[in-house]
Amino acid sequence: MEKARSFLFVPGHRPDRFAKASNAGAHAIIIDLEDAVGPADKGAARDHVVDWLAGGGLGLVRVNAADTAWFGADLTALAACRPAAVVLPKAEPAAMTALTDTLPGVPVIALIETVSGLLALPELVRHQAVRRLAFGNLDFSTDARLPGTGGVLDLARFQLALHARAAEQPPPIDGVTISIDDPTQLDADVARARELGFGGKLCIHPKQVEAVNRGFAPSSGELEWARRITAALETSGGAAVQLDGKMVDKPMITRAQAIIADASA
Repeated sequence: MEKARSFLFVPGHRPDRFAKASNAGAHAIIIDLEDAVGPADKGAARDHVVDWLAGGGLGLVRVNAADTAWFGADLTALAACRPAAVVLPKAEPAAMTALTDTLPGVPVIALIETVSGLLALPELVRHQAVRRLAFGNLDFSTDARLPGTGGVLDLARFQLALHARAAEQPPPIDGVTISIDDPTQLDADVARARELGFGGKLCIHPKQVEAVNRGFAPSSGELEWARRITAALETSGGAAVQLDGKMVDKPMITRAQAIIADASA
């Protein structure tokens, strides 16, 4: 989960899609009990998730938010099957406490979807259960009363990246791109998120997975540059070196080493 780049949602009330989603090439699947499931199907979706996990199926589970009537029942059901991780929507400190009281020791992806959650980042990111941050761009824009979900939210995205780094967490996960058949838009969203320090993305359709995996991986040009840097470093015995007429010192060396490690992962 810490190194995963693509997280594919699958509706919890569609057990026929669980195995198909698992084979779609995503690094992780998120079985969704929240937005993808209507009120009438909440109970059935919960039962399907429990059956899937109890039978050896893999996946993360997004529960309903703490301010809904289904939150407590979701946690109680998951206590019996212990999912690999829980995705907590509208993550805020009180919701984290309620979750970990019922599911102690279960890793959590804290989905930041509210202004209150963003302001509580210093506390959330250091909670012992939180393994990674994610950004719910659609819900956040609504809660913040902002008209868009793209560049207007980049300041919020940058705060997630900074807090994750300060807490030595993996790079956060960006929110969804709602355009399923627009690869240009998806590539642009991935590039912007990566530039802001993100390391993965939530996907709403299998069509998006390959582009997300590719977009968050080091490019061939980046990898070639990094290998040349490390090769020059070995020749110099670890001292700063010149390469292509430029001085290469510790920050660039650290960056090159990180690119190689990322490619290996």
